[in-house]
Amino acid sequence: MVLTGVVCEYNPFHNGHALQLGAARSLSGPDAALVCVMGGNFVQRGEPAIVSKHARAEMAALCGADLVLELPVPWALASAERFAAGGVALLDAVGADFISFGAECPDAGRLRTVADALLTPECDAFVKIELSSGISYAAARERAVRRFVGEDALLLREPNNILAVEYLKAIARRRSPLRPLPVPRAFAAHDGGERGVYAGASRVRELIASGGDYGPLLPDPALSVLRRELIAGRTPDRNRLDAMTMYRLRTMTPEEYAALPDSGEGLWARLKRCAGRESTLTAVLDGAKTKRYAHARLRRMAMAALLGVTAERQRSEPPYLRVLAVGPRGREALREIKGRAALPVITKPASVRTLPPPAREVFELESRAADIFALLCAKPQPAGVEWTASPFVIS
Repeated sequence: MVLTGVVCEYNPFHNGHALQLGAARSLSGPDAALVCVMGGNFVQRGEPAIVSKHARAEMAALCGADLVLELPVPWALASAERFAAGGVALLDAVGADFISFGAECPDAGRLRTVADALLTPECDAFVKIELSSGISYAAARERAVRRFVGEDALLLREPNNILAVEYLKAIARRRSPLRPLPVPRAFAAHDGGERGVYAGASRVRELIASGGDYGPLLPDPALSVLRRELIAGRTPDRNRLDAMTMYRLRTMTPEEYAALPDSGEGLWARLKRCAGRESTLTAVLDGAKTKRYAHARLRRMAMAALLGVTAERQRSEPPYLRVLAVGPRGREALREIKGRAALPVITKPASVRTLPPPAREVFELESRAADIFALLCAKPQPAGVEWTASPFVIS
């Protein structure tokens, strides 16, 4: 069976995601199985997801995904580079043939040229030189890459192109046989507005928060699941998130701060100082931000502090394949994956107890993150769900 992988968040699943899954199936053949590696309850932008990973995996399975696997929290809550590396590692472990991703530029050759440039020691040296002038990392990287690929460096100004380049870098580093299948993302910018029935996930979340009409932007099955979760109060409350995070930031030791991901160059000390003098999380992040450090990096650090994610943990690779949902062809795909997977496949949480200690530690970290997510909800949910939840299955 041909397996086509998609690394995703589906926060929430919308019409653009359905379009991309359809394009991925078309590009890889009608008999291919679509395997989605999805970030969990906390996402790459440094925030809790709008609804739980189990609900979002259900949306995906109802809307075209054949199998949804979890990208554990250390890699889901990471920079684009480590997020992509974690997703590619899991797709390699299942023996996937293709990786499909949305990109503003669907030319895999041009994207690969940028990725290859970024992998060279010479480019890395130029990035450091540019950073010494005080500009942001994104600007320094673009200037450095321009020396090698000219105007194609402008591709790094678009968010989906950035992730696409990171997937290609991860594939090159691993010497993975994964073949890229870019899908043009022309219908809506990642953080932009609406175009007909298409909009980025950020816009959908804005409409949900403001009481706007987001219904036309989601496929009907995903809309039903989302409304069910919102009505039940299973969506995070921002005030609770801020209070819990501020408590954690104010009680951490310097050693705990220094162990956070992306805390180098003294950034952890800056965050600590702001946490000690400001009264809100927004003020802490605003106070710690400079031209060089993006808000997203600081949000991820704050969430990593709350959840107990360390830089050392992020430097490893995901140690298991956890099944969150099984779609129309998922059973067949799962049988094939179990026969050739390079990592343990978890369909029942009880089997975690048989895993090696490092894998159990990651699952326990994931379980604690789920318990924190449960407390953040508008209607707080019970603890321990990770040890009882079974995959959503379309029979």
